[in-house]
This record gives sequence, structure tokens and C-alpha cells, in this order.
Amino acid sequence: MSEKRRSSSLDETSGSDEKGFHQDIDALAEDMQALGPDLLEATTHAKTMTPEEIEETIDYLLDEHGKDPIFPPRVIEAARRYRFDEELRNDPLEYQRIYEELKVEAALLVINSPYAEVRAVVDNHDDPMMPSSTFRAWFIGTIFVAAGGFINQFFSVRQPGILVSANVAQLLAFPAGKLLEAILPSRQFTTFGYTWSLNPGRFNLKEHMVITIMANVGFNTPYTGYIIWVQYLPIYFNQTYASRFGYQILVALSTNFIGYGLAGLTRRFLVYPSQAVWPANLATIALNRAFHTETNNAANGWRVSRMRWFMYCFVAMFIYFWFPNYILQAMSYFNWITWIAPKNVKLAAVAGSVTGLGLNPLPTFDWNQLTAIADPLINPFFSIMNIFLGSLFTLPVVAAIWFTNTWYTSHIPINSNHVYDNTGKRYKVARVVNDKTLFDQAGYRAYSPAYLSAGNSFIYGSFFGVYTSTITHAALYHRREIVSGFKNLIGRKSAFANSKDIHTRLMRSYEEVPEWIYFLVLCASIGIGAAGIAIYPTNTSPAVVLYGVFLAVIFCIPCGIIMAITNVEVTLNVVAELFGGLWFPGNATAMNYFKAYGYVTTSHTLHFAQDLKLAHYTHIAPWVTFNCQMFATLVSTFVCTAILNYQMTKIPDVCTPEQKDHFTCPGVNTFFTASVLWGTLGPKRMFGSGAIYNGLLWCFLIGALLPIPFYFLSKKWKIFRYFHAPVFLYGGLVWAPYNLANVWPAIPVAWLFNYYIKKRFLGWWSKYNYITTSAFSCAIAISALVIFFALQQQGIEINWSGNNRPFDGCDGTGCVLHPVPKGGHFGPGPGEF
Repeated sequence: MSEKRRSSSLDETSGSDEKGFHQDIDALAEDMQALGPDLLEATTHAKTMTPEEIEETIDYLLDEHGKDPIFPPRVIEAARRYRFDEELRNDPLEYQRIYEELKVEAALLVINSPYAEVRAVVDNHDDPMMPSSTFRAWFIGTIFVAAGGFINQFFSVRQPGILVSANVAQLLAFPAGKLLEAILPSRQFTTFGYTWSLNPGRFNLKEHMVITIMANVGFNTPYTGYIIWVQYLPIYFNQTYASRFGYQILVALSTNFIGYGLAGLTRRFLVYPSQAVWPANLATIALNRAFHTETNNAANGWRVSRMRWFMYCFVAMFIYFWFPNYILQAMSYFNWITWIAPKNVKLAAVAGSVTGLGLNPLPTFDWNQLTAIADPLINPFFSIMNIFLGSLFTLPVVAAIWFTNTWYTSHIPINSNHVYDNTGKRYKVARVVNDKTLFDQAGYRAYSPAYLSAGNSFIYGSFFGVYTSTITHAALYHRREIVSGFKNLIGRKSAFANSKDIHTRLMRSYEEVPEWIYFLVLCASIGIGAAGIAIYPTNTSPAVVLYGVFLAVIFCIPCGIIMAITNVEVTLNVVAELFGGLWFPGNATAMNYFKAYGYVTTSHTLHFAQDLKLAHYTHIAPWVTFNCQMFATLVSTFVCTAILNYQMTKIPDVCTPEQKDHFTCPGVNTFFTASVLWGTLGPKRMFGSGAIYNGLLWCFLIGALLPIPFYFLSKKWKIFRYFHAPVFLYGGLVWAPYNLANVWPAIPVAWLFNYYIKKRFLGWWSKYNYITTSAFSCAIAISALVIFFALQQQGIEINWSGNNRPFDGCDGTGCVLHPVPKGGHFGPGPGEF
């Protein structure tokens, strides 16, 4: 505990004299990272707790948060001293002082969240009578879901594309809700014994959050659209049956809804525990509170309301973003070091921000670039620091691979995410497949193996390490919670029973959605997907659905725990491509479906669980959340599939370079290349015995072992509690096409907000931190829409040095270190592999 309080005696607060406590409240608040009002409420509640309850809560604190990197370290240290330090018991005054402080902390754990981040934006009280499932919430949510799904699907194949995010819907929902509040009649109706009204009163924060949750799930386009594109188009696999709406809707519904089944079944691990913070949700809730909070308490002397601060930040960023995004793009890619010698290959490779590794002390003035990997105002500081260290440690490895020409990488741009042939040109997948889109051995031997850049090859090793590290980390650090969750699940014990988390206890007022409902959704989705694959001539076994879901079942809990704590999502795209290619060699469609049901199902599970936590924090009835998620996904799936069908059959020359409206399908092209490389060519030719990248498989073992020494080191040295092996290895995934320029600039900002300001000015941080990042993200999204439709859509561009300079020279074009040898190719020639 803080030395400046050694002489204080907080045990006096248990009597009638409160003066000592109020004089010391600031020091206590600093130790506990709590605001004064929260501490006063906890102090009042502490007086009602029995000694047994206090002792039990202290034990709970050590069990649940002893290795927690975002829990106040001074509190953990005090709890350990209180429980295990024998010398402390010989000092009655010090022992009593620590007990009184832990008594307040115990009360705080019982009546509020243990985390300052959550307490900053989430209310620890609830009004169960506040309506959430109202006509206007469903009406606005349905319109937004249909409109957002339409826009995102329609422009998904355009270059440049456009994406409407859910925070735009959250921003627009408030004026829409207030409009309906003003114009709808308040007359009540009774339907099947249920009394309801078109206008139940003021548009409230729960209605607003229902609309936001609907937008969160409804703005996502079905991943199966990529599969259908590459099946249908003549320039790809030319399978005309893929244009049938029945086939499209079956596989789309299946992949979209499977995630709900797993999300519901994993609530005990990913939603109900207090450690499952889901930091990204906090910005969403902060914006919600800004719209609906009427009180405006001072925060470190600042009396600007949340809503006014949001508008200040929104207007400032809306105007500012025009410069790095349109007027002066050198602000976005500030690769000033390369301007010294634009044609210097080595300088561009190491210091370049466009195609280089981004080793630049001042690489950008663009908030969008700065947050490309992690938002410094949302991600916990330890999390973003681990990502940075992972990137910093792996940068010289990537550089060494390139400079030493390992795997022939010096003939390829250092940080490209494309696949190349042995002449240094883009790999032409059409040359290694026959007219039935199956692998052509003769064509392959006459052409070339596939080659990856230094950055792109290295991230495969990082992915392999991240996957096994995730399993090991979860087993070491979270095994008790996982085992307990499975025991309660098998024993059908309610997750609300005996929970110490205040928000879980508040949710007892509402009926749970039972696990068997989610299991039914899971089974129905699997059946629908298997039917779609079996009925139509996909040349794929329906069992691929089960194989993919099995992969998701293995990873969804470990990956979910990591994402819920660190805000880092470990995606399974690479491991799904690897195992899919091994299990279904030569069959690109089968590999794609395995990838969809493994990787996408896991991603959906995590994001649906994140929305369940959003509803959990805002105390929306579980059945309301379930119904709005299911309905929004159903509407979105039909809208997106209908638009997809229209694009495929009605847009002339779609996905060709000559398409007049720029519907050239860049994402589909990348997906097709990956389909052939992993499904048709197969991972054995890339990573199998004797293959060029076989050595990267050792990264599976490295990743599995890495968390073990740090787990034991953390028991001896506190600093290692903040080392997170999967997140550290995640830092090695930034390469190709991102680089250090997308990570380093976030570190000073993260330190300023989530360490310095949070520690010194907790009141200001609690009131404004998440509002700031919400305003910035909303402003960037809307500013980008305005720029796109008003200017870029019309072909209006500013052609001047401030926009061209970053892309001139080797950093813009991606120069190679060594040209192709005189023989016309590098590596084994035709017939030699």
C-alpha cells in the first residue's frame, strides 16, 4: 500500500469519526483506482458485511485476480500481505489498517465492478422496469440493419470499397429515437395479454443499445459470399449452380447462425465472469451514456458534459480527417526518412511506411493509421505494449530473412501480402488448375512453386505460434475458470447463482435463455449448412461442417478469454486453411467451407459473445438480446444474399478490370488466390516435408512452450505478470501489409491516456476517455463517407506533391533487393521441383 498512508488509521472509519477517512480518501482512491463516490458507497456497504463475508471476498480477490494484469497491483499486494505475511500479524495497528482497507475493497468487489475501466462507464444499478424491447427500437433497428447490410454488401466488391460501421448506426439512432418519441402516439394496445405502446415515453438508453446490438450483428456481410463469388464467375471456377438463391441462402444462414449457438453455450466463460471485460464494449457504452445522462458532475475541475465533449471531438476529427485522407496524404504515410533517398532500396525496406517495415520515430499523423492494429484509448496498456514489443522483436527477424535471401525473399518486396512465382511476378493460379478447377500436376511443374515475401512468410510462423500459445496460456492462467464453467454447465447450475459480479447478480431480475435453446440453434445451423452442401453439386462432403465446427469448439473459449481481457482477437484463418488443405487436398471448395465453418464460426462466436456482454453491462433482458440478435441476423442475411445475387447476375463485367463502375472485386481476387494455393495447390507443397517453408512448423512448438517459463517467472517477479505470450506473438502478425508504423505511434498515446491520466486524473479519464475514442471513430466513418460519395465517387482527386510524395520511390512501388537472375527465374526451374 502507499507509503504516504503508513501513519494513517483507516480503522477509525468503522466508528463515528469519518473525518480521517475523508482526509485519506484520495490516497485510498489512488490505490484502488476508484472514484470518491464509488469508495463512499463501498464504505457504507462494508459496514453491513460480516467478517466471514469479508474474509471470503478477500480469498476470492486473490483467487480470481491474483494474476490479473489490469487489477490494481497495490490491492493484490495488500491482500497477499494480509493473508500470508506472518510478520504483519505481529503488528496489530498495521494489520488492522490493511484489514480496514481490504474491507472497503471487498465491498467494492461486491457492489461494483473490480475494474476502473468498467466503473467509468457502466452503472452498477438497474431499473428492470425500463423498457428495451419497444416498437421504436425494433423499427429503427430493422431499418438500419437492412440499410447497413445493403450498403456493405453492395460496395464490398468495389475498389475502393466502403464500409458502414455500427457506430454510425449508434450515432444516428439517437435523433431517430427522439423523433419517434415526439411523433408517435402514446396510446396503449393489448396483444395476447401483453400491453404495449408505440411510444412508452422517453427514448432511453436500453432501447438505444438494442438498436446498436442489432447493427453490430446486422452490418456484417455473410462470409460465404466469397465462396459463392469464386464458384460462380467464369474467370474463376465457373460453377453456374452457385447463382441459385436457395444454395446461397442455406449456406449463408448456416454460417451466420452457428456462432450464436456457440456464443450462448460459452456464456459462462466469456460473458458472466467479471474478468471478461471486453474493452471494445466500453467505448460503445460511453457513447450511449453521453446521449442519455442528464447529470454533469465535475471531473478534475472539468464541467464539460459528455455530450458536449463528444461533439467537440467529433467536429474536430471530422474536419481534421479530410487532410490525411484526402488533402494531404503525406500526413497519413509520413515516410519522411525515405524522402532523403527515394530510390534507396534498403532505406525504403526498413523505414518505409507503405511497403516497408515502418521503422520510423514519427510515421503518421492519422488517427486511422494509428488505430489500425489497436486503439490506444480502448486496449489496456499492458496489451498494446505486448503487441508493440512483439512487433519490435520480430522486425529484425523479418529484415534478416530478406537481407539474407532466405526462401528467395530478396527477389520479392519485403512486406508484400501477395503470392509470387519464380519470376517475381504475381502468382497465376490459372496455370496450376485444369478445366474442372482441380490441381494440375503437369501445369504446376511447368510453371512455378508459390513464394511469399519476408513479412508474409514470417506471419505464418507467428500464426502457428499464436495458436498453440493460446491453448497453453489458457491452460496455465485460466484452467480453474474453464473447469468450473464446464462443471456448472454439465451440472446445469445457473450462472447467476452465488456470483460475486454485481452485473451478473443484477441480471437475476430477468429470465435466462437456457443453454438448450442455443444448442438447438447450433444443431439447426449445422443441419442447414450440411443440407446446402449436400443438395447442390459442391463436390464436398457435408461432414466438412462438423469438422469446421469442431475446430471452432476447440479454440472459441481460449481465444474468447484472451479477446475479452486484452481486446486482441486471435483469428483462425491460417490454421483453418492449413488443416482444410490437408484434409481436403486438391479441393478448393471443400477447403473454403472448412475455413468458413472453422475460422468464421469462431470469429462470429466471439463477436456475438461480445454483444451478449454489451447487453449484460446495460442490463437488457437476455431474451430481448437473443431475439434482436436472431432477427437482425435473419434480416441482414436475406438482404445481403439478395444483393449478392443481383450483383452476380445483373452487373455487367463484374469482377473484371474493365468494369466501368469499379466493381472489380479486389477481396474476391485475394480469396480466390488463397483458395487455390491452400485448397488446390495444398499446404503440403508449402509446409510439408522438404517444402520451402517446412521449418516454420517449429513455431507450433515454440508457441506452445513460450508461456510456460513466463508463468513461473511471474510468480517471482511482478513485471512478468504483464507479459502475455499470445498477445506478444500477435505482435508478429502486423507484417504484410501493416508494419511498425501502425503500432509504435499508439504507444505514447496509450501511455498518456491509459497510464498517466488514468493514474493522476482518474475522474477526467473516467468521464472522457471512452467518449473521445468513440467521437473519433464516428467522425472518421462519417467523414470517409462524405469524402467518398461527394468527391472520390465523382473521380475528383487532388494531384499534388503532398498526396504523391509518400508513394513515390521504392517505398511506394516496393523495390526488391536482388533482381531475378539471368536465367529468368530464381529457385528451382520448371521440372526441377
